[in-house]
Amino acid sequence: MTEPTLNYVTCPDANGGHRMAYWQWGQPDSANVVVCMHGLSRQGRDFDVLARALTEQGAGRPGGLRVVCPDVVGRGESDWLKDPMGYQIPLYASDMLALLARLHTQASIKVLDWVGTSMGGLIGMAVCGQPGLPLPVGVRRLVLNDVGPAIEWQAIVRIGTYLGKAGHFGSVQKAADAMWAISQSFGPHTPEQWLALSTPMLKRVSQTPDSKWRLHYDPAIADPFRLATEESSRQGEAVLWGLYDNIKAETLILRGRQSDLLSAATAAAMTTRGPRARLVEFDGVGHAPTLVAADQVAAVKGFLLG
Repeated sequence: MTEPTLNYVTCPDANGGHRMAYWQWGQPDSANVVVCMHGLSRQGRDFDVLARALTEQGAGRPGGLRVVCPDVVGRGESDWLKDPMGYQIPLYASDMLALLARLHTQASIKVLDWVGTSMGGLIGMAVCGQPGLPLPVGVRRLVLNDVGPAIEWQAIVRIGTYLGKAGHFGSVQKAADAMWAISQSFGPHTPEQWLALSTPMLKRVSQTPDSKWRLHYDPAIADPFRLATEESSRQGEAVLWGLYDNIKAETLILRGRQSDLLSAATAAAMTTRGPRARLVEFDGVGHAPTLVAADQVAAVKGFLLG
């Protein structure tokens, strides 16, 4: 399958539930599943290049491969929450359990891998690091893309300067240019690559010829984020390290060598405790590698399918 199908799963919450969208690539009845989770203000189509590469290689394996890329609630094609304080890791992790149960019902999961960029990696740590969760199977291999238990405060401050300020744009290209102005830490991209990443980030305000475009996400995802303080961030590290130390999955850390969110010291510590992750770094990239460049895709493919 060269293009994904759009699917939905209903997830519980305190206000009657919400619908989460997910993009599915590859063999829909495959027992081998890779879940790809995006970052804080992103969406599931971020993984188009990686998902296509994985499913093309996976097609030659017995049973093929199923790659699933959710739009976390409040993003992309998913519902917006009635209570914005739900936009936090515990609800996101609960939604992933509902998704995995749905996928397992559709076709039994025998092998489960996880790729998580930034927030998606934190969700992965919550899913992998809590024994006894009702997973169809344990996660076999986990990729943490430029995130770890300790998140540098200056990165949180930087993200807070733009998160929730959705704005309107006169064209897709103008929106892509505006996003590039705050996303240069993603590293070098051709204009074609950046436009491909940017287009799914936008929604038409209306269908008239002169309609404008807005970013895809609920601006209220910033509400709980703004409540974070440097002290609360430090306190959260202990919880995250506890989750990380409980992970049993074989783990790969990807890090942009110029990342301001995942420090070199934290990444090094992650190689010596918990799952004792393998570390791969990319020059000329900050937070976070987009998994579009050939060397980044090869690192993930080699780890998951090699």
